[in-house]
This record gives sequence, structure tokens and C-alpha cells, in this order.
Amino acid sequence: MARILTKALTALALAGVVLPVAAFAQRDPAYAAARAAGQVGEKIDGYLGFVVSPSPALRAVVEDINIKRKAVYADKAKANSATVEEYALTSGCLLIAQTRPGEKYQSPDGSWQTRTASPPLRDARCP
Repeated sequence: MARILTKALTALALAGVVLPVAAFAQRDPAYAAARAAGQVGEKIDGYLGFVVSPSPALRAVVEDINIKRKAVYADKAKANSATVEEYALTSGCLLIAQTRPGEKYQSPDGSWQTRTASPPLRDARCP
């Protein structure tokens, strides 16, 4: 599994997947506000999650971003003979690593954490 994830991580970096995935979210001011307020965060599975119960409008924004992320993961996984789940996990590792202090992310035990100046807690499967 680690070898596959390392291969997927390399392919992700080379293909520039994390930037397009993050770009989906950065274009939406409602998402940016919710992220800054700690209402949503990055999950280890490569998708956004809700830290608190979302409004219907926020749920729609996050679901749209997650659908777009899955499409990117599926395209890149197919092109690199990997599974969507492998790409999503590797992307989740990278997106969590890119969080900024004050932002929320999901720790390996599934709890929501607030990023500090220290590196985030990482899942053992992260490359």
C-alpha cells in the first residue's frame, strides 16, 4: 500500500492535482468564509468535511467542491493505474499538510483539530 501511495503522491505532484483541487474551493467566497470560521475542514480521505452542522447553502457549496475533487481524482487515477481512493487519500495528506494555522483538519483518529504552527497530525498511510 505504501508503495502505491508513494507512486500516487509522485504522480499527483507531477500532474499538479492538488492545485486544481484547492483552486475549486478558493473561488467560492462562501467556502472561504466557512473555512476561516472553522465550519469546514480537510479530511484525510481527500474531501472536505463539516466540523459543525452546515446550512443548506454551505452544504451545497461543499458537496459541489467534493464532486469536482472526485472527478479530478478519478481522471488522474485512471491515467496512472491507481484507484480513486488511493489518489483521494494521497491528496488528503497533501491538503492537510497545506492547511494554515487556525484552519481545521481531520486527525488520524477522526477528530477535528485546529492547525497550529506545528505540523498537522498525519495518518500513518501518508507518504
